[in-house]
Amino acid sequence: MTTYAESPAPAAGFAPVREPGKPVVVHAPAGLDAASAAAWLTAHRADVQAELLRSGAVLLRGLPVEDAASFAAARDALIERRAGYKEKATPRTDFGEGVFSSTDLPAVQPIRLHNENSYTLDFPGVLLFGCVTAPEEGGATTVGDMREALRLLPPELVERFERAGWLLVRNYSELAGLPWYKTFATEDRAVAEAYCEENTVGYEWVEEDDSMITRQRRSAVVTHPVTGERTWFNHFAFWNSRTLDPDVREVLVETYGEDGLPFNTYLGDGSRLTDAEVDAVNAVYDRVTVRETWQRGDLMLVDNILCAHGREAYKGDRKILVAMGEPVALADCAPATQPSTTVFTGE
Repeated sequence: MTTYAESPAPAAGFAPVREPGKPVVVHAPAGLDAASAAAWLTAHRADVQAELLRSGAVLLRGLPVEDAASFAAARDALIERRAGYKEKATPRTDFGEGVFSSTDLPAVQPIRLHNENSYTLDFPGVLLFGCVTAPEEGGATTVGDMREALRLLPPELVERFERAGWLLVRNYSELAGLPWYKTFATEDRAVAEAYCEENTVGYEWVEEDDSMITRQRRSAVVTHPVTGERTWFNHFAFWNSRTLDPDVREVLVETYGEDGLPFNTYLGDGSRLTDAEVDAVNAVYDRVTVRETWQRGDLMLVDNILCAHGREAYKGDRKILVAMGEPVALADCAPATQPSTTVFTGE
């Protein structure tokens, strides 16, 4: 098993810059064109991967990434295998060839730290973000080390999550969140049902409006399959109703009821955490969050197990692309609790 401490020294021309409060930044040589940039990325791919295991995220600056095509070329130089986007939860634009917008959520809405597809049975091991248009203000893709988050969380809270896992409940709707046929990329109920059964997702249909409810219990703590480090890996705080903007939460609860929200999360036994406990999780996220202002042409590679990511609110145009790769099976990450469609009962 390899750890970052055992990684070889980076090759000449690859010099990571470490500053407090920022992800690691590596500057590419000046004046690269598309072909020489791809060659530089290929030559330093091992250096990038070693730094990724060390730091969880690395930003590569000064590259000629100008559109989806040049971003895809950089992706192919850095990522060996593409990963799919399963159980869609937020709107994205698909540019083809496995390249998407990072999110199409409104600019005023910040996005909390989360691990991509932490609720699926396999997920991208690596995410690549690329800046085509930098916003006028804000809009950083924030990242946070989930190894450190696990160390900082209250031990008694971690123990409860390790024992019971976390529970995600989704109510699919045309009006809030996404309808089921967009999430599962099919209009055939039988196909959606087969996916759920094969992927340990509990489901039920609401016949009066052709909507769907799903429930899935997942591990909140996993082990990185390469480094052997334990990490906090979930969407618990991201989708917990108590972390919503108070005005937004009031409207959603008034419209759909507490149990009818598009997304909600619970401890794996189905219980709700107190406000103070949810605040404790979010306070840890705040402590581990680092950020760097986007510049056009920047790439940022994120290890999706070691590091969570989010987004600041912003002003002005912003176009950040994302590609997902190096798929990892949950079963290969020594999950603290096994996937289930039901709440934890202590058995």
